[in-house]
Amino acid sequence: MNKTLMIIIAVVVIFAGIIMSGYNSLVSMNENVNGKWSQVENQLQRRNDLIPNLVNTVKGYAAHESDVFKAVSDARAKLGGAKTVAEISQANGELSSALSRLLMIAENYPDLKANTNFLQLQDELAGTENRIAVARMDYNGAVQGFNAKIKSFPTVLYAGMFGFDARDYFKADESAKTVPQVQF
Repeated sequence: MNKTLMIIIAVVVIFAGIIMSGYNSLVSMNENVNGKWSQVENQLQRRNDLIPNLVNTVKGYAAHESDVFKAVSDARAKLGGAKTVAEISQANGELSSALSRLLMIAENYPDLKANTNFLQLQDELAGTENRIAVARMDYNGAVQGFNAKIKSFPTVLYAGMFGFDARDYFKADESAKTVPQVQF
């Protein structure tokens, strides 16, 4: 009987060790996902901070294009108010679309295209867009690893009990699937 009790205790201790190790791994992966999401938000904020300067520079040259400026402003406000990954993804797509229209307007104003402030802002915006793409890719990679972990055996047995649920991917807006038309 004493030997059976020792075996039961050993099994319980081993099982508890596996669960604690798995739990700690989930906490670490969850924090990694949170950190990657924070980087996405940082880059989106950087872009949000650059936009007013870009809009004001273009506005000086193209004062009669008010509908485009309103679309950029509205999309920027929507992104600022978005809370969930899905809302941020959708607002980001709308802002990208509005920015592309804004940059297309700039093509119609040769003096603007040569303006140093505009060129600098355009370069900053392009760099920020690249940073956003990298941050989204890193975030989605972290989400993929986390989601795979919580759906794998034996973690699937206890992940839900500890409140670890699948995370949402950052998805491109449907309009991103349309190939842009460049006309000269």
